Amino acid sequence: MGLEIDKSSFTPQEFSGFYQRLGSNLQALKALLKRPGFGEGPGSLGAELELCIVDRNGHPLLVNSAIQDARADPQLTLELNRYNLEYNLTPVPIQGTPFSCIEAEIRAAVAALEQSALAYGGHILAIGILPTLRRRDFGPHVMTEQCRYQALTDGLSRIRGERIQVRINGDEPISLRARDVTLEGANTSLQLHYRVRPADFADTYNAMQLVTPVVLALAGNSPFLLGHRLWHETRIPLFKHAIDGAGSNGPGGNSGSGQSSRRASRVNLGTGWVREGAYELFAESALLHDALLPVCQEAEDDMETVQNGGLPKLHELRLHQGTIWPWNRVIYDDSCGGHLRIEMRALPAGPTACDMMANAAFLIGLAEGLRGDIAELMPALPFAMLEHNFYRSAETGLKARLLWPSSCNRRLEERPVARLAHELLPVAAQGLKRIGINAAESRHYLGIIEQRLERSCTGATWQLGQVARLNRRLSRHRALKTMLEGYRVRADLNQPVAEWTDMH
Repeated sequence: MGLEIDKSSFTPQEFSGFYQRLGSNLQALKALLKRPGFGEGPGSLGAELELCIVDRNGHPLLVNSAIQDARADPQLTLELNRYNLEYNLTPVPIQGTPFSCIEAEIRAAVAALEQSALAYGGHILAIGILPTLRRRDFGPHVMTEQCRYQALTDGLSRIRGERIQVRINGDEPISLRARDVTLEGANTSLQLHYRVRPADFADTYNAMQLVTPVVLALAGNSPFLLGHRLWHETRIPLFKHAIDGAGSNGPGGNSGSGQSSRRASRVNLGTGWVREGAYELFAESALLHDALLPVCQEAEDDMETVQNGGLPKLHELRLHQGTIWPWNRVIYDDSCGGHLRIEMRALPAGPTACDMMANAAFLIGLAEGLRGDIAELMPALPFAMLEHNFYRSAETGLKARLLWPSSCNRRLEERPVARLAHELLPVAAQGLKRIGINAAESRHYLGIIEQRLERSCTGATWQLGQVARLNRRLSRHRALKTMLEGYRVRADLNQPVAEWTDMH
């Protein structure tokens, strides 16, 4: 999706040609995945961090292009809405101290962006959803002026209809209508990229799916939208409804989390456990979803490239993958000798760099710690129940009760997520050790998770608690604004959210 596209409407011939190219991409990928040695090499971790730009009143500041021009940093890109930016962090080897390396780069990048924002009277924030957003902060006037975003809006409108409805339940339910994709731009996240050997892909991906709900419950940081108190991680239903529409049988407006009877959801946890490997995920993307951006690159004979020992670009497949948003997404990259990655998309931005890296360490450690047992765990947890876990964690955070296979007989039992997560900390520690993480690094970041559990404090619970307190003497709008300023000051100190003090 980083490709610049110079038009937003396409002919039937362009769609036909694109689908043909998708088919040839898939066949070349299937052959490439059978090549001995493909994708081997040391593991690595990368990340993309989405950020908000706010003015001194905590409202969106539409200056992302100006900041990008001022920084002239190739790692900085523009996001969908003009008050969002994305910073592409440097991939690092997974062995050693990857989390502290990325944490240091996040802090340096945000500090540099803060200096540029100050020139416009603004600040930079890492937060799942900006709680001070107003209805007028959405619409065509806030969309970043890049043709690909208009093409995306037009493509989604063609598939789902011009108007979408967003319905999210919660303590203060909300219902919205929109014609464009800027509601999706309310969401900011930390997207992790984990390089995986093709031979290990299925087990690693399935383990990542299994543990995502556990980590999500501890990572919530998006409890408000347009002043409404909703889910602990409101990003989850908002993203789904903003892309698929509320009629997609997704979470929030409906209690279920299944697929639409009319079309496959573009935002979901998946269609089931992976059976053999990465190819089936690429094939699902190509075969289940209509093209939104049928842009073909100059013809490359993908299969000939593979047969000659080369690495195909698979341009059309990668572009198509960028218009489908599973919470854990498979990535093919022809760089670094060619490899596969798992992109983990469920975690929010913020509250602090150390909190985000603690989430990452717990997620990867837990997946690696359970990977060897995943073949026994999958039959005990039907995929529909995994989806149930995912949405319950997003909705209720640390209060969620998840279905989990018993450690003694693998039979399903309902467990409070906080207790389950605490019991799984040693499993995560073993997983981190297995992939070569420095022992002190592991203790530090898992210690942040343990402290969060002991104090029952996440970014979402801190925000909710402060607004409830402030609301006794201030209007909701003023309470949100005051809370956000307190959030910004505390986040700048990079202390774990479990150590944040209350506002008075």
